[in-house]
Amino acid sequence: MNQVKTAVLLVALTVLLVLIGRLWLGDGGTVIFLGIAVVMNGAAYWFSDRIALGSAHAQEVSPQEAPMLFRLADRLALQYQVPRPRVYISPDPSPNAFATGRNPAHAAICVNQGLLRILDEEELYGVLAHEFGHVRNRDILISSVVAVLAGTITLIAQFAQWGMMFGGGYGGRDDREQGAGGAVVGLLMIILAPIAALLIQLAVSRSREYQADRTGAEVSGDPLALASALRKLERATEVVPSQTAQPAFAHLYIVNPLRGQAWAGLFSTHPPIEERIRRLEAMAGGMRHAS
Repeated sequence: MNQVKTAVLLVALTVLLVLIGRLWLGDGGTVIFLGIAVVMNGAAYWFSDRIALGSAHAQEVSPQEAPMLFRLADRLALQYQVPRPRVYISPDPSPNAFATGRNPAHAAICVNQGLLRILDEEELYGVLAHEFGHVRNRDILISSVVAVLAGTITLIAQFAQWGMMFGGGYGGRDDREQGAGGAVVGLLMIILAPIAALLIQLAVSRSREYQADRTGAEVSGDPLALASALRKLERATEVVPSQTAQPAFAHLYIVNPLRGQAWAGLFSTHPPIEERIRRLEAMAGGMRHAS
């Protein structure tokens, strides 16, 4: 199913890129931006994990540097029956974590310094179980690909807007042929394309967070530990917004890293924390009744 979703999203985002090229530069832009899309699709597949980790200023750590993280990661790798991902720590004081990589054999888990400061071991185990859920569910590839392509669309659309405003219209298109109506349509497309890319991110992110919560809670056997961690992270990210997280990668994190920004709630990359906690508490109640 994830392979199908990846293909659909790649096609949708590729079409957006090509449309921007067509509207901005005409027929030549169609060919140029199709080539850009092909290159970015390949880069997203092979290098999205490096881009995400680089944007977080994360550094890979050894078992000697982070013994508790490795102890919990080794335990979860056995439980999930996947290779232990590479372990990274970001200097970001905002508490958060994310997983990235194109498949379980090439996965990485990153935790922020802020998270290590406020969570106890059980809560940290719950967060890591959630991130391992992303690894086993194989949805980290689709999220990373979407992040890279959505970021590319946003960047190119910004250049296109400036080009249209200061470059005399469409650049490669004849203004007399297009007319004022065509210019308005083109400008609207360039403005709306990043929003469409963002909405694709949201559709993926919200469903995968619920699933990773459930998977992590089932494997760890302690939904309340993850619920407790989410409560702490929600409060702390409002007080200490992320210093490194980029909007294009916000949906990779366990909670919205841009929560402290006033506009972030308009297009939240994550489902409501209250609903996630409610579901985890319901799971805990079901486990108690089953035992």
